[in-house]
Amino acid sequence: MPKMKTHSGTSKRIRKTGTGKLRRQMTGRRHRMEKKSSRVTRRLEGTTEVSKTEAGRLKRLLGI
Repeated sequence: MPKMKTHSGTSKRIRKTGTGKLRRQMTGRRHRMEKKSSRVTRRLEGTTEVSKTEAGRLKRLLGI
C-alpha cells in the first residue's frame, strides 16, 4: 500500500505540540478588522487547541 500524502493546506494551518495535541490560529483576524474593537482583536491573538471532534480527522489529513 502506498504512503499517505500529507494534506498541504492542513499542514500550513495546524501545528502539533510535543504532547500530540493540535494547535490552530484563532479565526476572525484576516480582514474586516475595522469593525472589531481592540478588546476583540486582542482576544483573537495567539493559538487555540483543536477540538477533540475535529482532531481525529485532522490527524488523518496530516498523516499523524
